[in-house]
Amino acid sequence: MRVDLRTNAIRAGLEALYFSGAHAVAQHFFGGVGAILTMHRVREHQRGQFQPNDLLEITPAFLEDIVTGFKRAGVDIIDLDEAVDRLRDGNHARRFVVLTFDDGYVDNHAVAWHALRRMKVPFTIYVPTAFPEGHGKLWWTALERIIAGRDMIVVEIEGQRRLLETRRADDKYQAYAALHRWLRTLSPVEQEKEITSLCALYGVDLDALCRELIMNWTQIQELAGDPRVTIGAHSVNHFSLAGLSEQQARFEMRESANVIETTTGVRPRHFSFPYGWVDAAGPREFRLAREEGYATAVTTRPGLLFSDHARHLTALPRVSLNGRFQKKRYVDVLMSGLPTYVYNRFERCNVA
Repeated sequence: MRVDLRTNAIRAGLEALYFSGAHAVAQHFFGGVGAILTMHRVREHQRGQFQPNDLLEITPAFLEDIVTGFKRAGVDIIDLDEAVDRLRDGNHARRFVVLTFDDGYVDNHAVAWHALRRMKVPFTIYVPTAFPEGHGKLWWTALERIIAGRDMIVVEIEGQRRLLETRRADDKYQAYAALHRWLRTLSPVEQEKEITSLCALYGVDLDALCRELIMNWTQIQELAGDPRVTIGAHSVNHFSLAGLSEQQARFEMRESANVIETTTGVRPRHFSFPYGWVDAAGPREFRLAREEGYATAVTTRPGLLFSDHARHLTALPRVSLNGRFQKKRYVDVLMSGLPTYVYNRFERCNVA
């Protein structure tokens, strides 16, 4: 795992808030009524010098530790339907958390489900419907695979040919960061074109990568048969919806619900915006989710839930369980609400 200056600074801030006791005081003012937690992969720690996507991975032990911690603290672990009811009814006698997983990684079935079923807690998995069909473009992992196996990358960016040194681990991280930033600036169509071209050039099979990492429909149907598991929609192609026309964005929302309903027999009531940050989902997307009949839609904007969110159920914030911050005390600080309250410039509902 690479620890950069930003990661170290965040850790230092979280440690300071925890050991000073400031987080315990802050919770009374900024702790809200609950939180929706974001996760992606759950697997054992992977050794290696180059792991740019480790922030998307937590260990089974950490998952179990936080669930146990919530139970001991008297925090209810509930599903999204109950969270909606509590927000609407003003039932805030007990704080709650909702566990959510994005993208449908196969370890959600093989590892996370096993642990959470044993602990008897509900959770939601948001599925981009092209992924279990083996056609998802997991470009962030494809980019990691390309860089990991090579000492030099040649890429054309805005008409200019660039040579990126990738021999040493630091070089690989710098190249990954540069290409990741560039790909994020592109429209969904351009992004897909560029990553497909890079994969073809360097021998990475995008469809095979998707089949390797993502659950198939049989596994998703098995999860859907568990009454504690909610299958939510996550679009069709995992495109940034803000980069699409309104018609295209609406199609991504509607068709993903149609496919999940056809496959599992239950129409999803809950949606997760792909990427979910401010420039990927905004007021237009919040409106579309509401018009498409979703009871909730979640972002990756950091924040806890407050009673005001009852009026913004398709613009809900989440708290990320980041693989680079796998200590229960960090989660305690985040659940105090102080870090995200400051991040949101002292606004409880960041929905603009």
